Amino acid sequence: MGDFYMAEKSSTGLKKETAGALAYVLGPISGVILFLIEKDKYVRFHAMQSIVVFVGLFALQWMLGITIILAILIPLIGIVSFILWLMLIYKAWMGEEWEVPFAGKFARSLIAKA
Repeated sequence: MGDFYMAEKSSTGLKKETAGALAYVLGPISGVILFLIEKDKYVRFHAMQSIVVFVGLFALQWMLGITIILAILIPLIGIVSFILWLMLIYKAWMGEEWEVPFAGKFARSLIAKA
């Protein structure tokens, strides 16, 4: 009976990879929810990275929207955000703790303080 694969579960009862991927699904909303209720450090990392990445991208788009000349970059940021969102969900689901450049290190430092 011990020959089958036993998936490592998070404190929510989900597989940790599933919970990590769910941290990205609704952007910072699901990130905040999972960060507050989750004890597993893998899931907490993905939740905090979700918060940092998507709040940062929102702020960037908002700041670009204020300036008329740079507003043409907003659709490009949207496309990059969508691709990054899909990639983060996939990497978390596959069990990788991939750090988004700059945001990943910042997320880790925030977790250390929390």
